[in-house]
Amino acid sequence: MRHRKKTIKLGRTSAHIEALLASLASNLIKRGRITTTISKAKVVRPFAEKLVTLAKCGDLAARRLVARRLKLHGPGAELSADKKSRDQWHKQNDVLRKLFSEVAPTFKDRAGGYTRIMRLATRGSDCSEMAIIEWVNYVPQAPKAKSEDKGKTKAAGKKGEAGEKKAETAAAK
Repeated sequence: MRHRKKTIKLGRTSAHIEALLASLASNLIKRGRITTTISKAKVVRPFAEKLVTLAKCGDLAARRLVARRLKLHGPGAELSADKKSRDQWHKQNDVLRKLFSEVAPTFKDRAGGYTRIMRLATRGSDCSEMAIIEWVNYVPQAPKAKSEDKGKTKAAGKKGEAGEKKAETAAAK
């Protein structure tokens, strides 16, 4: 009998599921919104909400638990000397800082339900049902408007330079 065994396996081993959840939750924290399949979104939702609940506590023990669940480890002695590895570790560790300093304080007065799942159309390649999972207070930024005259001036400048070079070579002959 499968009483009280609620985990969704997603056709993966337990280690693969843990890595997948850590990756999806990290990307959700970094970007505020991610697009994935519905089944993955339903699995990552309680995982991410538990992380926010821990982050609302804000103490050192909670920070260590969140770092462990997101698979964030310190740079270690061998990586501390290498600047590139240390910088990469700090980029990954920014997830932890962003969760505790930006995401959790916005939900301080909220008792739960920090994420929302919105269904999208099916994916063309394999007809998987797609979804967007995002924080409930997520406000998308408007895309930057492309100025048309910049592209035209660059193209016109290149054409003008090419014409000048042809004229110079003709004059030299």
